[in-house]
Amino acid sequence: MSDSIEAHGDFHFVDSTQNYPVGLRSKRVIDIAFALSGLVLLAPLFLLCYIAIKLSSPGPVFFGHKRVGFNGKTFGCLKFRTMVPNAEQRLREFLESDPAASAEWASCRKLRFDPRITAIGAILRKTSLDELPQLFNVLAGDMSIVGPRPVPADELALYRENARDYLTCRPGITGLWQVSGRSSTTYSRRIAYDTFYSRNWSLALDTKIIVLTLPSLLNSDNVY
Repeated sequence: MSDSIEAHGDFHFVDSTQNYPVGLRSKRVIDIAFALSGLVLLAPLFLLCYIAIKLSSPGPVFFGHKRVGFNGKTFGCLKFRTMVPNAEQRLREFLESDPAASAEWASCRKLRFDPRITAIGAILRKTSLDELPQLFNVLAGDMSIVGPRPVPADELALYRENARDYLTCRPGITGLWQVSGRSSTTYSRRIAYDTFYSRNWSLALDTKIIVLTLPSLLNSDNVY
């Protein structure tokens, strides 16, 4: 069962931001319609991804990582597994041995050449197919089609005073960050995009982001 995070380190989350996430009922209805349609239309891709992961490397097909959602509620954010089973250990050893990679990780919390990612995983990430299982998160009400990028508790601490804005939204499968440079942007810019979205949400903004998502995915140079 999901729970709520009250504190992490020196950063304390507010107990409650507001009673309802941005978008209210209209956004939720659209989320459900998109998620159901996506699950039906993309079922063949789900099957292909499942088979490819199962045959290419040992370990589970799906991966659920704890993320912070609306009002600090944590949930298991679903993805197709794209990394080796001992991913955390491999990352730690790699960062300790490579100062340049450590600096890159500190700047954007991502690596252009990530030693944890499998061959099939790299393809899934380039095409964003690894995120298809998040449609189930949308149906469950933990995520939205459009919203801030879901983050773990330790990363939300980096948002500082802007964490309040993040906590007013359901995290999204796509969002302003994804269509504004994605992996090529710094983490501070990502926070700025999430903050802008939460403070300026509208159905028109969601529609624009959805329309821009496909060409953004096709520009795979910014995805890793």
